[in-house]
Amino acid sequence: MAARPRGELSPATRAADLTTETVVTARKVTRAFGGTTVLDGVDLRIRRGEVVALLGASGSGKSTLLRVLAGLDSGADGEVSTSGRTAVVFQEHRLLPWKRVAGNIALGLRGPDLARRTAAALAEVGLADRGRAWPAELSGGQAQRVALARALVREPDILLLDEPFAALDALNRLRMQALFFRLRGEHDFAALLVTHDVNEALLLADRLLVLEDGRIAEDIPVTLTHPRAQDDPAFGALRRHLLTRLRVPLRPDQS
Repeated sequence: MAARPRGELSPATRAADLTTETVVTARKVTRAFGGTTVLDGVDLRIRRGEVVALLGASGSGKSTLLRVLAGLDSGADGEVSTSGRTAVVFQEHRLLPWKRVAGNIALGLRGPDLARRTAAALAEVGLADRGRAWPAELSGGQAQRVALARALVREPDILLLDEPFAALDALNRLRMQALFFRLRGEHDFAALLVTHDVNEALLLADRLLVLEDGRIAEDIPVTLTHPRAQDDPAFGALRRHLLTRLRVPLRPDQS
């Protein structure tokens, strides 16, 4: 699996480095369930190498939009096009319990170098010695790392992540966020990250989208430099704006 080292770039430098190529395009995507319209003419573009976080209240259609982009929901109207290979990481790891870790990662793939690619993906997520383990022998954090390795072995140009770290405890969540940031820098994939966690979005994304009433209500570039610090006044100001937009009551330390 060939990585593409990029180094630590500021958001401004990285934004200038992003190509103009659009790898995900959605036009007037509409999805209704019964008499309820969840997505109402959504327009979206994601450029190569860009990480976009999708925020919104529970039930706002974030996961529905991701499934439409992934080609997992054929009931939507509108146009969706992607350029390159796409992989999906869900909130639940969805590992098959009757297959060992390596078998789960390589599921559905073929090729003479598949064993090497599988081993490389495991090494990238820090689980080089767990290929022969059964899913039941893994911790929650390890299982989610395997799910990420399963996506990486497909060498995606586009990575779609649906609350991938939500089920983890606080420490493992921080570790997975750091791992995602490192892998993003090495592989330069584009990513759409669905999350309820405003801090996570601010730490990882180049751009924030707020989904409201079935449409993209706000599109916000994140110009904070890396590594991002939550005690940075600019970080706090953007967090307060997002929490207010999402109608989340601010604690005294957030106001």
